[in-house]
Amino acid sequence: MERGNVLVIGNSGVGKSTLINAVLGQEAAMTGWGTEGTTKELAIYESGEIPFRVIDTVGFEPSFFKGRRAVDAVRRWSRDCAKKGSEDNRINIIWFCVEGTTSKLFSKTVKSLARAVSIWRTVPVIAVITKSYSVPDRQRNVEMVQKAFATVKNINLKRIIPVVASTFVLNDSAYAPPDGIEELIDATNELMPEGLKAGEQDLAGFIVKRKKILAQSVVSAATAAGVTIGAAPVPFSDGLLLGPTEVAEINAIAGIYGINKKDGYKKFFESIVDAGAVGAAARLALSGLKAIPGINLAASALNAVVAGSVVALLGETSAYAFEQVYLGKKTLDDIDWIKKLIESKFSAQFIEKVNSAAMEIAKGKMDLPTAARTIVKVFLGK
Repeated sequence: MERGNVLVIGNSGVGKSTLINAVLGQEAAMTGWGTEGTTKELAIYESGEIPFRVIDTVGFEPSFFKGRRAVDAVRRWSRDCAKKGSEDNRINIIWFCVEGTTSKLFSKTVKSLARAVSIWRTVPVIAVITKSYSVPDRQRNVEMVQKAFATVKNINLKRIIPVVASTFVLNDSAYAPPDGIEELIDATNELMPEGLKAGEQDLAGFIVKRKKILAQSVVSAATAAGVTIGAAPVPFSDGLLLGPTEVAEINAIAGIYGINKKDGYKKFFESIVDAGAVGAAARLALSGLKAIPGINLAASALNAVVAGSVVALLGETSAYAFEQVYLGKKTLDDIDWIKKLIESKFSAQFIEKVNSAAMEIAKGKMDLPTAARTIVKVFLGK
């Protein structure tokens, strides 16, 4: 089986390093005393004795700023690893450590966990109750953890396991021996196949989400350019003036998805531009706007709104089309599909969105940056 990665996360002083040493069967992770924790940077440990790597993280701190640094450190590491795309950089299981000697687990601690590992939202989570010395208290601790995790979404909690990582001296004649370590290892191995699949899916989802964000930034910039062109005292209804902006926008988005260098892209691209029917769409939008009472915008402002809307819709639709090709759901040979998709977008719904943008812009002072932002908000929901 592929060697998976286990991310260990929790508050400072909860006993993560001691737990890692117990699992690995060696003094691999430094342990110590104090409230600031002993792990200053994320560290990766592995042993020939267990079939998975263990990744130790910066301990969460009670204070807001220190706690925020810990969350950001894990998130940065996850993003950096996700960008590399290697199997060695995926998270497959998460151990969330909570100290058994505490009286309560605040939901904000679990919410911090959710923020820190938001990329890995379907990866199995094992809640590890460390320092679980009191056997009678274990069930209460398990219920405490269940209640805390019930307050957050996007956490795939699979198991709750109380452990004692190292022998604890209760008094001169009583000891709490190590316990729960083998159960934790067995549970991790049992969940690893699911974790390997989840890590791959979460990584793919992160990459697609990142591409979508980048594509939206291109659409926003192109929309601003379209608004500026439309506001110029030159008729643009034949779409000729928007042409260079649209071409640059579509090619930039195609580059984000790695589509522009593939065979068949030229024909696919031409189909997007041709099916857009920019001139007809612009004239239709203008006539529709003039028929809507309550819109008090000058002709140049109306032109700006329509021009920006055309560019925004064409960019949004292109991004969706390229995403479908990237995901393998469509190919560059699906010319009829892309034509029908573009034509369906430039319909009555397009006019409604243009009207919505124009009416919102008409409520305030008309300036080009505000108009562009409003159009992007209407068409992209941003």
